[in-house]
Amino acid sequence: MRFKNRADAGKKLAAMLEEYRDRDDVVVIGLPRGGVVTAFEIAQALNLPLDVVCPRKIGAPGNPEYAIGAITETGEGIFHEDVISALRIPQEYIQKTVEHEKQKAQERLLLYRKRKQAIDLEGKTVIIVDDGIATGATMKAAVRSIQSQGAEKIIVAAPVSAPESFEELANEADEVVCIDTPPLFYAVGQFYESFLPTEDEEVISLLDKSKKYGTLE
Repeated sequence: MRFKNRADAGKKLAAMLEEYRDRDDVVVIGLPRGGVVTAFEIAQALNLPLDVVCPRKIGAPGNPEYAIGAITETGEGIFHEDVISALRIPQEYIQKTVEHEKQKAQERLLLYRKRKQAIDLEGKTVIIVDDGIATGATMKAAVRSIQSQGAEKIIVAAPVSAPESFEELANEADEVVCIDTPPLFYAVGQFYESFLPTEDEEVISLLDKSKKYGTLE
């Protein structure tokens, strides 16, 4: 299946999550940046509050787009140890990159939330949304982050996922909702007609437009 864009994917994904409409114990969480566009459509369609988490990918030396793991905003990491071993990546590189990405994650949270407080997730059902799942490392970090905030149930939702990542996330979350898990999966963008980069300004704008986003400090 191909989607027109991230918003179209969000509308289609919302149709699979109708059981959560109008519930006061459910929160939608988007993964910046593109995942927030998809999450916004779900939150709007189901009349649910929207927030963000900012896990960060840890890329390989010389190839930052190739994920060897990911971290939460607190620096907790999930790593592909077999890849790290095969590429002989030194621990010094990993430690230095983790610290850098942890700082970037915290900076982005401040940027996106501005003066708004995070939504309390204690005892809530949380739907974590991204625009697609490739290795699954970033989504796994997001699940860990949400778990640490006391969520009662975690649902991972994405329009498309690599089959092996779908299976792995099924062991991490309480439920995984996905429209398509195609066997020939090379990159998330191949399933979109338009997959332009999402800018920080769009993320901030969508959070501001959300019907039920946070409260001022």
